Amino acid sequence: MPQYKAPLRDMQFVLHELLNFEEHYSKLPAFKDNVSRELLDQYLEAAADFCENELSPLNQTGDREGCKWDDGVVTTPAGFKEAYQKYIELGFPSLAVPEQHGGQGLPGSLGTVVSEMVGTANWAWGMYPGLSHGAIRTIEHHGTDQQKAIYLPKLVTGEWTGTMCLTESHAGSDLGIIRSKAEPNADGSYAISGEKIFISAGEHDMAENIIHIVLARLPGAPKGTKGISLFIVPKFNVDADGNVLDRNGVRCGSIEHKMGIHGNATCVINFDNAKGYLIGPENRGLNCMFTFMNTARIGTAVQGLSASEGSFQGALAYAKDRLAMRSLSGIKAPEKEADPIIVHPAVRNMLLTQKAFAEGGRALVYLLSQYADIVEQGETEEERKFADNILSLLTPIAKAFLTETGSESAKHGVQVFGGHGFISEHGMEQIVRDTRIACLYEGTTEIQALDLLGRKVLQTQGAMLKDFTKIIHKFVEANKDNADVKALIEPLAVLNKEWGDLTVKIAMRSMQNPDEVGAAAVDYMYFSGYVTLAYLWAHMAVVAKQQLAAGSSEVDFYNAKITTANFYFKKILPRVRSHVDVIEGGLEPLMALDAEHFAF
Repeated sequence: MPQYKAPLRDMQFVLHELLNFEEHYSKLPAFKDNVSRELLDQYLEAAADFCENELSPLNQTGDREGCKWDDGVVTTPAGFKEAYQKYIELGFPSLAVPEQHGGQGLPGSLGTVVSEMVGTANWAWGMYPGLSHGAIRTIEHHGTDQQKAIYLPKLVTGEWTGTMCLTESHAGSDLGIIRSKAEPNADGSYAISGEKIFISAGEHDMAENIIHIVLARLPGAPKGTKGISLFIVPKFNVDADGNVLDRNGVRCGSIEHKMGIHGNATCVINFDNAKGYLIGPENRGLNCMFTFMNTARIGTAVQGLSASEGSFQGALAYAKDRLAMRSLSGIKAPEKEADPIIVHPAVRNMLLTQKAFAEGGRALVYLLSQYADIVEQGETEEERKFADNILSLLTPIAKAFLTETGSESAKHGVQVFGGHGFISEHGMEQIVRDTRIACLYEGTTEIQALDLLGRKVLQTQGAMLKDFTKIIHKFVEANKDNADVKALIEPLAVLNKEWGDLTVKIAMRSMQNPDEVGAAAVDYMYFSGYVTLAYLWAHMAVVAKQQLAAGSSEVDFYNAKITTANFYFKKILPRVRSHVDVIEGGLEPLMALDAEHFAF
């Protein structure tokens, strides 16, 4: 099993050199006096120690043991509870929660960096505290003062965990057709009835209480998404002081037998006249829920990054050690019976692809978290609005693109190991299984692509896209005379313009038939993802060149950045051409065959 080693140097590169996080925090009133580079590095080191020594050893054993269900009671794998208690003792649950709610008042972006380490070391375990972040944010943003006082203190400490209960068996991602009901009670609470499925961390033995955030319909509510309300439904009822009382009408009917993330309980949760409390306005549940969903989607993008990083670490170590055949260009290890497979171009192609997706994905996720900080804490309304636009555009790209490239990286990890990759003891196939769900939950790749193209780009008449392509354009203009990166800047400039031109073409087609949007969406998402990472890799190359020119002693590190950037542009970025060709193919080839003629 790959032993996780936190890539602290690369994290520091992105935080301090690429994105200048210390300067970023200095511009946010909430953080300018209490967040320094030294503090960031201290938290990184503490999280790295916990993830390497506590979580990583439980990853494979948790997968093998899985969760156990017995008459509604779920038991987590050995060691999970103990690791969770240590996580609480270290203060990680409260890291990015405002001080007025009992948190440490540190930036959400720092929490994202910690989440990457947790997720790479043991994704199934990380989902237990990970789901709580969204519940905390939802209550913090939309709850009443009384709800905040009752539920936030113990959610923040980690004594309680949270979930989101959205999906139903007949509905999937179409939340407009959910059937769960909420009937008013005389005391102002609501009786919640219905069944929710695919509830990650929905039942477990790691915390005293579980606070479910539940979508349901009030009597007489409008049909569709405009008639959905949001409720707080605790596993155990609590009093006004947050003391646990009797068991609520919430029960885990079963846990799913699934492809991966065996260490996390994916539950069917039954609500039988469970006592719940309305959060936010009636029939505005989806609006409130998107506070939760945006957090979850960025978290899911982190899973894609984690898959690329974890699989790369395992494959790289193996490729340096495994001997097979001789290099076609001449023997590279004459003292050995064969050459290490890392000398072979095909293996290098897979390793560099993983490296490019891991390090490029890290830059994208950290960039998103930076904009999320500004949305939360920006000094002016103008700053917050601009950051929200960029975040709205990039979130579906990051969620869909990074999970798909994470799945690809995981596949490469198995391939580098050859037959040994197919064997459970090496742990590479677990990464494939664990990460496959990331392409599905919080909205499938196809749904994210529709959100990107349909809602974020076309419905805004391209305004959100222009905000981001202007950022790329300014970067290109600032570096157009830099001969050291000419091979990166020129193709980036061409693709940045093509992004807008391609969007106009799709928009014109969709005026004739709206289904043209669905036909183009996934390939448009891939095009957008590859160009976004191209911008970040070009930016990383510029920074690396600057550091070398300044006389840095870390020559190997910065040269590796530049080399990987060149690899990305020459070997990965050309994939955009196939996606453009597919978009040009339009809707007709998809719809020409009648549904009844698909099979005979």
